[in-house]
Amino acid sequence: MKTILTLSLLIACPSSGLRADDLPDPVAVTAAMRKATDFYISKLASHGGYASSWKRDLSLAFAEGKESKTIISIQPPGTTTVGMALLKAWQATGDEAFLAGAKGAAEALIACQLESGGWPADFDFDGDDPKKWWLRQEVLAGETEKGKQSNSSTLDDNKSQSALLFLLELSHDPAGRDDEDLKNAVAYAFDHILAAQTKIGSWPQQFSDAAPADGIVKKAVIPAEWPRVFPKEKYTDFHTLNDGNLQKIVGLLVRAHQLTGEARYLAAAKRCGDFLLLAQFEGDQPVWARKFEPPAVSSLESLGACLTLFEIWLATGDEKYRATLPQALAWLEAAKLPNGLWSRFYEFGTNKPLYCVAETYELTYDDKNLPTHYGFQPEYGGDKIERLRTDLARPREEILASRKDPESAERWAKAARNLRGKVNTALETRNKDGIWTDDDEISADLFVKHLNAMSIYVRASNKATGKP
Repeated sequence: MKTILTLSLLIACPSSGLRADDLPDPVAVTAAMRKATDFYISKLASHGGYASSWKRDLSLAFAEGKESKTIISIQPPGTTTVGMALLKAWQATGDEAFLAGAKGAAEALIACQLESGGWPADFDFDGDDPKKWWLRQEVLAGETEKGKQSNSSTLDDNKSQSALLFLLELSHDPAGRDDEDLKNAVAYAFDHILAAQTKIGSWPQQFSDAAPADGIVKKAVIPAEWPRVFPKEKYTDFHTLNDGNLQKIVGLLVRAHQLTGEARYLAAAKRCGDFLLLAQFEGDQPVWARKFEPPAVSSLESLGACLTLFEIWLATGDEKYRATLPQALAWLEAAKLPNGLWSRFYEFGTNKPLYCVAETYELTYDDKNLPTHYGFQPEYGGDKIERLRTDLARPREEILASRKDPESAERWAKAARNLRGKVNTALETRNKDGIWTDDDEISADLFVKHLNAMSIYVRASNKATGKP
């Protein structure tokens, strides 16, 4: 059992470069982390899990598109990201209150894991969801008839990926290594997600079974003709790059390979990279998804594909995953709009920005009347493009070395100093309960953001002054 570390006030330390007069006290920072966490565990947790936000009076909790007093969100921000933040806080401080919260979140995820291996978007243990979904726990208890229960695991918006990444990390922490339920849930999820990878190397947005063995493998081409009217066709079985689905899967697989050394994870990541190379246009057939997602070249998904291929190159050293990135970045830079943003969609052949009319969802070139629920001009900015272009010019070994923990007290001290602005913001924006609100709602997103910054700061401060 770990004991709570007592963090002393930072004092002037020539060897570390830290000064007490310009950095937050790590003792006070840890206390703030603990106060916020105590509130979350005692007031907001439902069966160990968390919603994405709550009313201030705690009368209602929210997940995307749903509300209930007891609902939990698997989609970030929610159970998966709150759990991960609590795990990082435990690893930074040794305070077992954070570990208890992380384990509670893990237990909630294990309890609502689907038979298909992944997770839905949200779950309400006290509502109809236990009857609605075909759960792995039901199968373990001896149930054999699925009936009309849903069994569709979703990869959309980093749902199943974030759940599995959190459980993976907890299962490799010393505090989770002996938890058989945890390890079994992780192994089961990976087996099913890997089985759902298509022959060409991609994943659909949702899956209930293993992918067919006879899938098509071919180079993507720009179609000569495509439907200008939404065909109302089910799209969840199609190869899906939307919202970083494949990017998050590859990140999960690379991390699994780092932690386990199992070759199957890196092999699956490479197969996904091969799919992205096949899917890159020179100039699988794009199709309509939702009524506001027409066949088109997508700037946001193109950038995500570039970042994914870059990470596969870093993990493997295989130059083919890096070779086409300059061409893609050149297209992104050329596609920038006069206002400094990008259109989400660009028309085949003409490269004109393509939008939908707010009321009718008809296709248009005019951006004056857009639906407000969707990012037709996303603000991902050119900084990611410029950073990626810079990294492409750096040696692979240099980039990998820069991602490792600092090797000296001075480097740890620099890391702490670089975080002081974020930590001070976290300390100054808390309410009387020690938590953070957004538009008068309690925000899990802000909790995760601030707790992560404070955890990294406390760890860096301790390392800089020689604490374990």
